[in-house]
Amino acid sequence: MKAQDDTAYIRALISEGEHVRQDFKFEISDSRKIARSLSAFANTEGGRLLIGVKDNGRIAGVRSEEEMYMVEAAAQVYCTPAVEVDMRVYRPEGRSVLVASVRPAVRKPVLVKEEDGRRLAYVRIADENILASPVHIGVWRCAADAVPSEAVSFTAQERELLDVLTSAGSLTLSQICRRVTIPRRRVVHLLSLFVHWGLVGIRHDSRGFFYCALD
Repeated sequence: MKAQDDTAYIRALISEGEHVRQDFKFEISDSRKIARSLSAFANTEGGRLLIGVKDNGRIAGVRSEEEMYMVEAAAQVYCTPAVEVDMRVYRPEGRSVLVASVRPAVRKPVLVKEEDGRRLAYVRIADENILASPVHIGVWRCAADAVPSEAVSFTAQERELLDVLTSAGSLTLSQICRRVTIPRRRVVHLLSLFVHWGLVGIRHDSRGFFYCALD
């Protein structure tokens, strides 16, 4: 019965496809790449990797012990802080599929040690791992520093930035900086506060991140 139960469970997960909380991996060849997925899940809503499943949903299977070692290296060596990963092996259709689950991080960001020495954070958007923007980093810092959830009054710079966002709609960070008299670093800080306060939203498409005033 267990084989049938495993098959039904994994097939049910596969039927969901790849999405913000789920990703398929045929195999693991690079722990650092897996660390990016762990970072993205931990910095967003949490999620799980189905390792041994191709992008088209076909169950290929893996050598589970080797894959578990690679995931553990990704979580402990390449992620800062280290990520706790719950791993379980299932045997659908006689093949091993490793399900590696990650919860949302309590304290963000979870950074990845890149080959060039940089430490970068990722977020999960739809079915992709995307490099976090400077504003994401700022929002996480606001949460970590327990910044009050709303402003009592606005400064002149804050009003200027809000007016631009309200009148222009969605703008990239570079577009915003060209329209205001505020230094870029200060714009990033103010956008982070506005997102933290619920005044500004972030959306992403193939061109990058856009910021817009919320009603």
